[in-house]
Amino acid sequence: MRSAARTIALIALLTVAVVGAAAAQPPSGIVRPTSEPPKPSVKLGAELYAGNCATCHGIDGSGIEHPRVGAGGLAGEGPPLRGLGTMFPDFYLRMGFMPLGNPHEQPEQSRVLFSEKEIRSLVSYVASLGSGPPIPHPGVRIVGERIEGPGTIGDGLYQYTLHCAGCHQIVARGGYVTHAVPPPLGDATATEIAEAVRIGPYVMPRFSTRQLSNAELNSLIRYVLWTHKPDDRGGWSLGRIGPVPEGLVTWFLAAAVLVAVCLVIGKRLQHE
Repeated sequence: MRSAARTIALIALLTVAVVGAAAAQPPSGIVRPTSEPPKPSVKLGAELYAGNCATCHGIDGSGIEHPRVGAGGLAGEGPPLRGLGTMFPDFYLRMGFMPLGNPHEQPEQSRVLFSEKEIRSLVSYVASLGSGPPIPHPGVRIVGERIEGPGTIGDGLYQYTLHCAGCHQIVARGGYVTHAVPPPLGDATATEIAEAVRIGPYVMPRFSTRQLSNAELNSLIRYVLWTHKPDDRGGWSLGRIGPVPEGLVTWFLAAAVLVAVCLVIGKRLQHE
């Protein structure tokens, strides 16, 4: 009897553990075909689009103006995707901005739910809906610990200060603006930076080549990549989030000194 009770208890514990582990796994939220081809294809992209994108962007990529309930009970409302080329879908998919749970929320960088093959397939399918800008290939790249390619950090700092620092902070640690949260850029690749500059996602302004030339963009990318691991000469970086932490540290040190002075004065008064 005791062994049977132990066995039942062990099975119950294992069941709870398995159920708990399954519940802890975040749902992928992705609808996939029963079988996928080994290589990327427009056909696979069309199937993935129909199951994951058509609710908001329309079955033919023409967009949905007025909200309507679609697959999974989601309120579908999204812009048209015709004429976007490969740059737009590549950026939004690789950043984890799409699929978006609520069309009225800010797209936030999150775990990418599609595989590399699926992303390339979806990008190919969206590009097939109408010609548009290609994925940019900036010359700047990180090789080991070095940043190589055209442009200079000095000019990049100037361009970044002029166009980006007001929202993303001077060392690209993100910030806050009205109705939006500009993200930190510490994980952004050169291609993602170039795509964001040319696309202008969410409330970010779009910069054309007339506003920011490709040469200036290379310098800007070089500076943003430098901010991933800046050289903190002169002391403690304090998170590199601007003067706020520096001021707080100063106040904390000053408060400790003031308390110490008060204690010393109090002891002297007691002895007198």
